[in-house]
Amino acid sequence: MPTTPSPLLTGLALGESPRWHDGRLWVCDWGAQELLTVGPDGTATVTARVPSFPFCIDWLPEPDGRLLVVAGGDRRLLRREADGTLGPYADLRAVCDRPWNEVAVDGRGNAYVNCIGFDLMGGEAPGPGLVAVVTPDGAVRQVAGDLAFPNGMAVTPDGSTLIVAESYAGRLTAFTIAADGGLTDRRVWAAVEGSAPDGISLDAEGALWFADVPGRCCVRVREGGEVVQRVSLDRGCFSCALGGPDGRTLYLTAAEWPPPADARTGQVLAVPVDVPGVPGLLH
Repeated sequence: MPTTPSPLLTGLALGESPRWHDGRLWVCDWGAQELLTVGPDGTATVTARVPSFPFCIDWLPEPDGRLLVVAGGDRRLLRREADGTLGPYADLRAVCDRPWNEVAVDGRGNAYVNCIGFDLMGGEAPGPGLVAVVTPDGAVRQVAGDLAFPNGMAVTPDGSTLIVAESYAGRLTAFTIAADGGLTDRRVWAAVEGSAPDGISLDAEGALWFADVPGRCCVRVREGGEVVQRVSLDRGCFSCALGGPDGRTLYLTAAEWPPPADARTGQVLAVPVDVPGVPGLLH
């Protein structure tokens, strides 16, 4: 199986939070503040405009099925309505007034949202990050703290575990999801010292891929820390998603970092893989 990725889409400001959903690839262009859907030929369509940096996406489970969007700069979680408009879903400011980042939704409709705990783009010194849960009744509460730049997140197919990438700690951290949506039994899922894990994507064998910006790569790792595959890039890799018609395409968002002035170096790349994504997580 080749490990050299092919460009699918170029000219992005900063692509992030790729998701395969409803037979399409969805990508958040943070710099352009656009939510895109991308066809197999690389044709991109602007699906929504999100005036926020950062912003990330996931979907509520069926029968609701609506899209949730973290408007990180506004400290809000939004929901896309049937007419395409983005309306309020949860106010996150009471939990933390710093920018919010990633979202992962479990099968019961609990939306886990993380905050890195400091204003990275504003030059603020690093601080401890956290994870909050927004339950289906709209209540918001913190369920984990003291995380070193929480980034990508994923819920295991059985709904029992939330995995969080800690970019500043070189590790992937797991929590058991309690019946009330709380997080317990914090543990190291995989230590990946020397890496800065960013966006993540689980596969059907229980391993996961993580993006690494300073390492300019995407890495497949098993629970316990065994690295089994690496895809090298010529620029920072910000996130990844397994998808495609058979789930065997790894989509990567990549860009130069720090971004050069007045240059759109963001790309979406695709590479075939042997192990598909988890069917229930491919939406």
